[in-house]
Amino acid sequence: MIFRTQGVCCQEMRLEVEDGIIKDLEFSNGCDGNLKGIAQLAKGRKASEIIPLMSGIRCGPKATSCPDQLAAALRKLV
Repeated sequence: MIFRTQGVCCQEMRLEVEDGIIKDLEFSNGCDGNLKGIAQLAKGRKASEIIPLMSGIRCGPKATSCPDQLAAALRKLV
């Protein structure tokens, strides 16, 4: 799945979820090191486990963040 983000530096996420497990996750643009870290922490875990952890996180004054956008993408898949 390709998810086009809104309101964050990362423009899109590429996700592969199989049987509820995050198999692959890549971000385009954004804070490279942080997003690589988020991807590594999320891979191999259940999407249902990641959603509540990432939902509602804000980036500075923005109403959302890359982790929050990841939760939104995962909600569409599960």
